[in-house]
Amino acid sequence: MTEISFLSVQIFITAIWVIARAAVCIKKQKFDFRRELQLLLVYICIMVIARMTFFPFAKIEGKVQPLLLDSHRIFSPRINLVPFVNLFSYENLRDALLNLIGNTAMFIPVGIIWPAVFKKLDSHKKVIASGFCFSLIIELLQLLFFDRVSDIDDLFLNTFGFAIGYGIFLLCKKISASK
Repeated sequence: MTEISFLSVQIFITAIWVIARAAVCIKKQKFDFRRELQLLLVYICIMVIARMTFFPFAKIEGKVQPLLLDSHRIFSPRINLVPFVNLFSYENLRDALLNLIGNTAMFIPVGIIWPAVFKKLDSHKKVIASGFCFSLIIELLQLLFFDRVSDIDDLFLNTFGFAIGYGIFLLCKKISASK
């Protein structure tokens, strides 16, 4: 079994991010500081969501617990493909609400930031599809780790949160345009 620390994931994602952004700047032969700041918000969203979706919430001695990779238990049966079956099957209301609100709220900032940063996300369909695909990638990646659960409800809730964020983005855009 391999333990993957959150720090190593942060370093990995950051290294890929920096290399990709450097390659774009070299290819375009220009550095757009404003654009890089916008994209930094996307990076922050990715890091927060990686923390929340892959690593256990509980900390031990103030440390984020590692992600566990066991090659013998990849694609374990910890998957729910039936909608709304497990949504409220928690021991108490607090845990059910934490799941419901957490999975929705976590994607609201992404639904605001992505359409603001990526101008090609210029229709409801494109924005919702990108939120759905982002959430689907997360759920598929969770299949690799036996201590994570891939759940169709998470896919719906994440996409709903993304849609709420997009609604907030549109509202802000409308208010800004009317001024």
